[in-house]
Amino acid sequence: MSEERFGEFVLVRRHEQGHVAELVLDRPKAMNAVSTEMARSAAEACAELGRDPEVRVVVLTSSHERAFCVGADLKERNSFSDADLVRQRPVARGAYTGVLELPVPTVAAVHGFALGGGFELALSCDVIVADRTAVLGLPEVSVGVIPGGGGTQLLPRRVGAARAAELIFTARRVEAAEARELGLVDELVEAGRDREEALAMAARIAANSPVGLRAAKRALRLGQGLDLPAGLEVEDAAWRAVAFSGDRAEGVAAFNEKRKPNWPGQ
Repeated sequence: MSEERFGEFVLVRRHEQGHVAELVLDRPKAMNAVSTEMARSAAEACAELGRDPEVRVVVLTSSHERAFCVGADLKERNSFSDADLVRQRPVARGAYTGVLELPVPTVAAVHGFALGGGFELALSCDVIVADRTAVLGLPEVSVGVIPGGGGTQLLPRRVGAARAAELIFTARRVEAAEARELGLVDELVEAGRDREEALAMAARIAANSPVGLRAAKRALRLGQGLDLPAGLEVEDAAWRAVAFSGDRAEGVAAFNEKRKPNWPGQ
């Protein structure tokens, strides 16, 4: 396993087996509160991972024992002038869009607090694995703002408009069992096993065609919100992108030869 640090607060681990990269939120003294520097580093790390053809899955994890991420760094924000806040906005937004726009499947491994921007980082992933210590919520209206890292758009796509409105308007925190029941998370695992289970899922995903994975994610994302005929056109375009690929040829050959495929990735 190799490691690369982006700034002081973001670490990328590339696991030797399975084409899995781990994007680690690593600001433990602040429970991974997202400062300007941390946001910039996260965006840079995502940009590099997105360009790496060897990466098939990204797992978003935390180095803090009791928190995934508690959201925006409000201590830093308290010192901002209005002009500072305007300047910081695209930097902060870049962290969330960086995760959201990764072209490969993404899995969030959540334990402890995932609040505000922390929950939005998880929502930016395709799948959320949480352990039983997880506490999730979007409390922004309780401090005079709104979820600005994608929460007002991503949460209703997960749980429906009315449920998202209730959660955002009340600013309430949701514990793990209810979060699973409501669909805020996709897999609920025993305490302390979120990272292990997320990495195991990532390994299963990464065993599949890298061309197929990227195309499937593109179709899933682009098709959201479209009517069925338009969505099927998106799917058809994605199918055409993979149908004549080396991965498709290798996949069919491996199936017929009863062996594991050796994906060319093109």
